Amino acid sequence: PSFGASLHILKVEIGGDGQSTDGTEPSHMHYENDENYFRGYEWWLMKEAKKRNPKIKLIGLPWTFPAWIGKGENWPYDYPDVTAYYIVSWILGAKQYHDLDIDYIGIWNERAFSSKYIKLLRYTLDKHGLQQVRIIASDRLWEPISFVLLLDSELHGVVDVIGAHYPGTKTVPNALLTKKKLWSSEDYSTFNDEVGAGCWARILNQNYVNGNMTSTIAWNLVASYYEELPFGRCGLMTAQEPWSGHYKVEAPIWITAHTTQFTQPGWSYLQVDGHLEGGGSFVALTDGLGNLTVIIETMTHNHSQCIRPPLPHFSVTPQRATFYLKGSFYMVETLQVWHSRLGFESGNSSLFQQLHPVKVWKGSFSLDLNVDEVYTLTTLKTGQKCGCPEPPPPQPFPSNYKDDFNIRNPPFSEAPNFADQTGVFEYFINASDPGDHVFTLRQVVVQRPITWASDADQTISVIGNFQWVNMTVTCDIYIEKQRDGGVFVAGRVDNGGIYVRRTKGVFFWVFADGTYRVTGDLAGEEILMKGLSGVRDNAWHTLTLNIQGTSASGLLNGYPLWENVTISKPSNGWAAIGTRSFEFAQFDNFHIE
Repeated sequence: PSFGASLHILKVEIGGDGQSTDGTEPSHMHYENDENYFRGYEWWLMKEAKKRNPKIKLIGLPWTFPAWIGKGENWPYDYPDVTAYYIVSWILGAKQYHDLDIDYIGIWNERAFSSKYIKLLRYTLDKHGLQQVRIIASDRLWEPISFVLLLDSELHGVVDVIGAHYPGTKTVPNALLTKKKLWSSEDYSTFNDEVGAGCWARILNQNYVNGNMTSTIAWNLVASYYEELPFGRCGLMTAQEPWSGHYKVEAPIWITAHTTQFTQPGWSYLQVDGHLEGGGSFVALTDGLGNLTVIIETMTHNHSQCIRPPLPHFSVTPQRATFYLKGSFYMVETLQVWHSRLGFESGNSSLFQQLHPVKVWKGSFSLDLNVDEVYTLTTLKTGQKCGCPEPPPPQPFPSNYKDDFNIRNPPFSEAPNFADQTGVFEYFINASDPGDHVFTLRQVVVQRPITWASDADQTISVIGNFQWVNMTVTCDIYIEKQRDGGVFVAGRVDNGGIYVRRTKGVFFWVFADGTYRVTGDLAGEEILMKGLSGVRDNAWHTLTLNIQGTSASGLLNGYPLWENVTISKPSNGWAAIGTRSFEFAQFDNFHIE
């Protein structure tokens, strides 16, 4: 609080083992008889958030679900009692293992809702003493949820918040008629340069001014994923080099501070018409105890376009605005002033600077507003722009990288820098192997999840520098699935995220039936070479893939297996490991040069 972004609310994915835009997040229950509340990074993230701000609100929302939830169908509502049990287990686990209180729970991100399931979820929450957990629905559009709430009084009784995505600052009549809290429960998603900051400034105000929304949640918190994945750098700040420690506090962080450092959950919006005559908007909020905060934005059209929806044209001109304080605010004598100006072409931006206080004379004050500015005027004396040490300089991913996965008590369930794009790759301890492969990385998703995006039919985890051209990838592999099991190592991998199915690259596969293949794609349809390898399941083998210029070669256990395979495209990309299907397999002693 009162430091930087000073966030009020943190929304996390309830991992479901499926692709959710830039990768997969692991489920707390991969299988029906499995429970583990220490997978992935969300538990850590929520605890770190609570350390900094114990009052931050927490929301959980699933994108995908493990296969067993649907008993073979790609649908989470056929057995609503199973789904409710699964979600409530996550909430109970958050409390039992991490002392985290989840405040809000969602239904299914940007997919259909089931009224029956929502009612059962409320019943199951209450049965487990979780009356304080509120339900938000449906994280899609305003309709049909608003219409259904008006028709179904029982559903109306259990949904606390209507959450819409990318509403373009507008709501619909039915949503207003429900009298529910209205939230933009996912918004922004815009490249975090100054236009992104302009987008964020505009919607933070106008979601309330035009759409009566009292919460706006940015996807995503921080761009900490390979930039070449979908929606690269669409976070409030950028921290995408864990190997160097470099990060960048982008302009949207300071736009956030204009609202979050001078208001809190529990404050109320004053119901004024917040449209300014010369274009732009303002909101006014109070804590009900005499404090007042006014936030003004004058973003121009071309400097505030979000990624979606399309923004109709409007004009903003420099203007003098006079504000009148009445009622209990008539007694206010001075207001603290914080100011940002987005410079764009001129390049001289000024972000979150404290200016001289404004004197209020007989309940009124005037401001000369230019375009592309944000002002906060507040009775609060808090607020600071942290002076932080410079982060380490940026560096590319190491050009010689090894991981033997030999870690007895890893801080996370997954190895650093690997970005799972289908399937989940976890640290594994091989109790049965007394030899060199006790500590390995294992692919653990063995049935296709209930998907949100188009996950591949193969599993894959990418790593490294997308700009790499020539490389040697070596990895020890262990096929666990008999007969039709298979694994690969790959280079020049060109895609991931929601586009993972169309991934191209150079893939070196070995199969449990003793054959090998070289393909130009993850799907395995573009076959460049094939033959016999002598590889079998349940034994360790070493694969080496060497790509130089337009030629690739492969070694098995240190001996040449195939060579002189011509590679046309892609011309660059990540390294990767993975499996032929949703199957158990292990990897060890990964090395890339």
